Amino acid sequence: MTSTVSIADKLGIEPDAVVQELGWGEDCDDELRAAVEERAGSGLLDEDAEEIVDVLLLWWRESDGDLVDALVEAVGPLAENGVIWVLTPKSGRDGYVEPSDIAEAVPIAGLAQTTSVSVSADWAGIRLVSPKTAKAKR
Repeated sequence: MTSTVSIADKLGIEPDAVVQELGWGEDCDDELRAAVEERAGSGLLDEDAEEIVDVLLLWWRESDGDLVDALVEAVGPLAENGVIWVLTPKSGRDGYVEPSDIAEAVPIAGLAQTTSVSVSADWAGIRLVSPKTAKAKR
């Protein structure tokens, strides 16, 4: 039997986690979404939700506008120890975002970048936290 790490594990999704999804589109990875929902035990909240969330999945493409604005908005519903995963198309895919563009936007939005992972054949994920959260975990 092979040991495979599920995408929900890679993203640190816990059972009963409240997960919100922003930027959904037809190009999003349905297997990733299903794995997150299965682990969390509930559906993903959409952009209109008003709950405090543990994890926010932000699907982001090069043509989606200003990433700083999107990140500042995404921080609003985030729990104190919550995380944001910026999910972007991989290099060579439509909508690819330069890593330097993300690295530039993150501190302006008051966040810190911690981890990058491959989440599917077409998408990569970058984990963002509030700097106070990053310091608390040291």
